[in-house]
Amino acid sequence: MSSEKTTIQQPKYINPYLGGVLLGLLILVTVFITGRGLGASGAVKSAVVTTANTVAPNATEANAYMKQFVSDDHSPMYTWLVFESLGILLGGIFSGIVFGRMKKIRTDHGPRITSRKRLLLAVIGGALFGIGSQFGRGCTSGAALSGSATFALGGVIVMFAIFGTGYAVAYFFRKLWI
Repeated sequence: MSSEKTTIQQPKYINPYLGGVLLGLLILVTVFITGRGLGASGAVKSAVVTTANTVAPNATEANAYMKQFVSDDHSPMYTWLVFESLGILLGGIFSGIVFGRMKKIRTDHGPRITSRKRLLLAVIGGALFGIGSQFGRGCTSGAALSGSATFALGGVIVMFAIFGTGYAVAYFFRKLWI
């Protein structure tokens, strides 16, 4: 019988406490430099408006909401939020490559759900989240993190609402994971 121990390779992530401190410092620097906090929903809006303006410029011009973001002077894609979101995407890919998490692309899911259903639910959840961020005038990073960091009452309320709702509905979805 072999005395070798099988070790389970744990994924390498940054220490969550260090990550929280770094995120807080990033928000502080962002507020100091730009006068506003972080947020990614503006980048999605810019991409949607640019795509709509490319595909159907007349319809975009007729739309009161999208019309305000289109101008002859500059593209809606030329905003720091777009570059922030691209940086997040590229940073995640870089981190995955450096720490060996991109060797095999896989979908993590529990034993009672298929990869296909997991991806479908993720797309539906992401779409609902995107729609909700437009109704709420910002995503969680913009509303909750940056709002709380600037001691805005609305940001604190959003933070409690997001985590409270997540905690409340987790019971109903836990069977998909355990």
